[in-house]
Parts: sequence; structure tokens; C-alpha cells
Amino acid sequence: MRRLALRLACFLFLCTLTCVPPALAQTQTAPPNVVVIFIDDMGYADIHPFGDTKYPTPNLDRMAAEGRRFTDFVVSSAVCSASRSALMTGCYHRRVGISGALGPKSEIGIHPAEMTLAEVCKSKGYATAIFGKWHLGHHPKFLPTAHGFDQYYGIPYSNDMWPLHPDFLTKREKNPAAKSPWPKLPMISATRDKGYEIVNPDIQPEDQEQMTKQFTERAVDFIKTNANQPFFLYLPHPMVHVPLYASDDFKGKSGQGIFGDVVMEVDWSVGQIMDAVESIDAAENTLVIFTSDNGPWLSYGTHAGSAGPLREGKGTMFEGGYREPTLMWWKGKIPAGTTCDKLCSSIDVLPTVAKLIDAEVPEEASQKIDGKDIRPLMFGDENASSPHDAFYCYYSGGELHAVRNERFKLTFPHRYRTLAGRDGGDGGTPAAYEMTKIGLSLFDLDNDVSETTDVKDRFPAVVKELQAAAERAREDLGDKLTSRKGSGLRSHGKLDANDERLPLDWN
Repeated sequence: MRRLALRLACFLFLCTLTCVPPALAQTQTAPPNVVVIFIDDMGYADIHPFGDTKYPTPNLDRMAAEGRRFTDFVVSSAVCSASRSALMTGCYHRRVGISGALGPKSEIGIHPAEMTLAEVCKSKGYATAIFGKWHLGHHPKFLPTAHGFDQYYGIPYSNDMWPLHPDFLTKREKNPAAKSPWPKLPMISATRDKGYEIVNPDIQPEDQEQMTKQFTERAVDFIKTNANQPFFLYLPHPMVHVPLYASDDFKGKSGQGIFGDVVMEVDWSVGQIMDAVESIDAAENTLVIFTSDNGPWLSYGTHAGSAGPLREGKGTMFEGGYREPTLMWWKGKIPAGTTCDKLCSSIDVLPTVAKLIDAEVPEEASQKIDGKDIRPLMFGDENASSPHDAFYCYYSGGELHAVRNERFKLTFPHRYRTLAGRDGGDGGTPAAYEMTKIGLSLFDLDNDVSETTDVKDRFPAVVKELQAAAERAREDLGDKLTSRKGSGLRSHGKLDANDERLPLDWN
């Protein structure tokens, strides 16, 4: 009888193993490493897997061939800090109180109560690091090492918040007495144990030329140093945000101007990361995600990227502003050479990683997250659909500009910036936008991804459904366009009177 019971127990145990879906089987083995490569201001069509570029991107081509393209991957908002706060917290940026692009005069950042992606990984014993642009608060209490990262090396905000920006230098040529609106741009090094250090208080053009290479080399070293333990690496490159700089190895190599050179160097960086992962024999246990914070800054013309068929770019919640070229690579887990066209988002990264590494995420209402587990989409489940019945498109400090689902997008009346068909600027100097307005419009994204034709009269039931979703958003997250406050908003972090300030040189 005891032998029969033992056999039955073994049988049931084996059944539990064999019944684990292949897509989820990795949770039964060693926890995977996670790498997120986050580009700044990259347009949907700026790399070969998403557009017919005139410059090569062989490493991203390889990532697509060995991994999965996501053609409807969106971010929370079409601007730097807002987008990054959503990636780090798994929440709409509106929920965690971060809008726009924080500058050197800002005294806010991510609230210490928010659980970041780094903290999720840290809860499972991961080594964590960030090399690049943070942009979620530059004062010490907001730096990455206060939010789950073991180490940080990079710039605190955008590389154009800098007195040597070509646009400002052009103004100074006309008016030598013009005062810079920016302090000197610092490079910061920090660890959880030792605090921060300003290792370069005054970044120069030659320093910007080396940033992509420098951050990549540190990332590769981090991967190799942590070969024997799980790690989370966040590589938020300052490029391809203006002003554009490339190292001598890539300067002039694309034949398509500085923008092409910069993208080629970013592509090189991706190759270095993939090679480093393979060098420690971890390709079958490492998830690498490549995406961007928002679309191209179109006013910069020859120094900006392209959204391809998508409407508008950075600074709008049309598809060109917040739909990003996204690739995911994990050998043996993510099906090679495949494409996912389902709606998913950067807010989904945190809960998905949490599931992959068996980590807890906040469930109480006070710490609600908005992202969803997209493992079925990552691993190619043919029956998987988007986890988002509705996705909310907030911009301009809390204006609900649109609500969309898998197929349709309902845009609400609002003002937005546009070049109105004109070319952008040249040589690093932007052209001027003009403001215009759109009325209530419904777009069928499956058949009109360029958002050219309003079909609200053809689909009144869809309009009603998305208007109801918008009302739920307004109740939860508010809407400045309709003067709604929202019950689910949380505060950003704030400097207290006794908090240390990062010393900046405004001379």
C-alpha cells in the first residue's frame, strides 16, 4: 500500500512538471537575467527591422531574426520623464505624478514608496545597475541608487539640458550677452553603499561623443562581473536625443549624416550586449528588451528620426509619438523571427518581469499598478490577445488626449503641436512648431495606422464603448481637459527643507 501511494505521488509530481506550459517553464529553473535597452527619441522607422533605413543596423536585424518584433508596443506618454516613470513603476505616469521632462530646476522625482523595476529584481537577490540617462529626479534622494539600483553611472537628465546645446550657441552668436538657461551638465557615479560622486562637473562635446561607447563598456563589464548571479541591467542611452554625437569609430560611417552615424553606434551597443550575454553562456537565460521612451523630435529635421507611416512624433499622443520600435530576445524562449502585433506597453515590463522571476508586486489599492503580464505575447502563444481592453493616452500635464483598444483609437478634442507638412530644421537647430486642434475623431488603426480618416460615424458603438472607458480613466486618473481630478492619483516625491541638493554650476 505504501509503495502504491509512493508511485501515485511520483506520478502526480511528474504530471505537474509535464503540464507546465512551455512558455512558462523557465520559472521552474534559474531566474532569468533581464536587460532593458532604452533609447531616447527613437522613431518607429529608425531601425531596419521597422523601416527601410539607408544605414545598416545589423545587430538589431540579428535581434529581430533571433527574437520577436512588437509592432504595437506603446509607452505611457510621448516625453522623457513621464515615459521613464511608467517603465520603472509599471504605472501610467499620470498615476505616479510624473509629467513632462524634469529639468535642473525641478525639485521632484519618483516617490520613495513606489516600487521600481529595480526594486522588484532586488527583492529576489538580483544585482542591479543603470548606465546612461536617468531623468527621474537628480537630487540625491531621487537618484537610481535610492530606488533599487546597486550602481549608477550617467547623466541626471537630458543631454540637451546643457549650456553648449547647438541651438543656444546659435542664439549666442546673435547675442553674445545671452545667458544659458542651463547649468553645466554633470556625469554622476553612485553606489548604494557609498553614495554619489560628480565625476565630471562640466561635460564637453568630446565627452558626449564617448557616452554611447562608455555606457556600453560599463554595461558589458557589469554583465561579465555578474555571470554567476542573476542581474538586471538598465541601459538608457542618451542618444538619439539631440544634440547628436558619435565616437570616431562611427562618425561619418553611415553616409546618411550624423543621425545615421548615431543609430549605427546604438546598433553596435546592442551587439556588444548580446555578445556579452553569450560570452557568459547566458543567452538561454537572459531576456533583452530594446525599445524607446518616445517618438522622434521632428522639429530637428535632419537631426531627428522618422515615425514612418505613423502620424506626428514626440510631444503628441498620435501613434508617431508613443508607439515604439520594440524587440525582445531570449534564445530558446522567445520564438525566433516572429512578430507580435498585439497592443502592449512599457508599463507591462514590470509585472511581466515580476512573474518571470517569481517576485511580488504591490496589490493593495494604494500601490496599484496598471501594467499586465505579457508573457503569452512574448513567448508566442497563438491564442494570446492584448491584456489591455483600453489604453489611456495622457499628455500635457494630465490631459486625456485619446483612448484606444486593440483596433480603434478615440481622440478627444485638444490642441497639439505640428510642423503641418513643413520640413524640420537642419544642423541641430529646430524648426518652429505651430499649434492646431483636432476634434472628436475615431481612427481604425488596423486599416489606417496613419490616423488620416475619422470613422466615428461608421462605428457609433465603438465610440460609445471608448467614451465609457474614458470616463473610467477620468474617475481614476483625472483629466485636465474636462476638469476632473481622479481618485487614484499618487504624489511624486518632493524635496524636504533638509534634503541634500545636487550641486550644479550655473555659471
